[in-house]
Amino acid sequence: MAARPLRVVFAGTPDFAVPCLEACRASGAEVVAVYTQPDRPAGRGRKLAASPVKEAAVAAGIPVEQPESFKAEADRERLARYAPDLMVVVAYGLILPRKVLAIPRLGCWNVHASLLPRWRGAAPIQRAILAGDTESGVDLMQMEAGLDTGPVLIERCTPITADDTGGTLHDRLSALGAEALAEGLRRTLVGEVLAPRVQADTGVEYAHKLDKAEARLDFTQPAIALERKVRAFDPWPVAEGDVAGERLRIWAARAVEGRTGAAPGTVLAATRDGIDIACAEGALRLTAVQRAGGRRIGAADYLNARPELKQAAS
Repeated sequence: MAARPLRVVFAGTPDFAVPCLEACRASGAEVVAVYTQPDRPAGRGRKLAASPVKEAAVAAGIPVEQPESFKAEADRERLARYAPDLMVVVAYGLILPRKVLAIPRLGCWNVHASLLPRWRGAAPIQRAILAGDTESGVDLMQMEAGLDTGPVLIERCTPITADDTGGTLHDRLSALGAEALAEGLRRTLVGEVLAPRVQADTGVEYAHKLDKAEARLDFTQPAIALERKVRAFDPWPVAEGDVAGERLRIWAARAVEGRTGAAPGTVLAATRDGIDIACAEGALRLTAVQRAGGRRIGAADYLNARPELKQAAS
């Protein structure tokens, strides 16, 4: 008699998790159910919208479950009735209690977007850029009760380049996460037991959830710190700064070295190459901005609308 396929329950919510769901489906395992966050209001009309993972699951004909939590015994019993061998969790948005972790025969795996133990928590991609890290990656981790504390099964690394944004690094790590998960499933399906690596006790950082209030640029900070903020907060929540009395969204900028002697926030230069703003250390050259109610534009187009800046900076 042929062995039954590995039964997998997948839990995830945003775009980041969709490639991992596809990796599960392509692995030869049987995805018996998908768990995702309840539909939330979205857009200007605030209509209820399904998560990207739900949309992918529905398109694939996989049953979808959307409990608010697993506090109710009925929700845990419903999960148990799927008889999962393994639960794969990727950016799900719910903390799983011990009683849930114990349901699958092989426990629960998590795909986490950092090189643990650095950047445990909700926003590891953006925090790595903000901190000036030169490397990131994904870990396939055996889950336990602590927050991102479980042993690592498989790891994939990638450099963080000087041009990386929260968006570009997100997309690269999403693909790497799917690769790591696919390897873990392939090896498990042939009977291999993955060797866990216990996380170090040192070097632990907590990646707090992003807050829109953080997006405000304070020019009394060093220019390099503001450049990292601009890159980290693209595409959300997008950095904001005051330029000669106008609040702008700042989509692209780079630090320019040198002592300016000018008060932080002063417009030092305004050319087609960018708008230089004095900072505590160096200057921040703004190259792509967005006015209130407008669209993203380059520095040259912005200066066409505000020619007085060229004169003031000359």
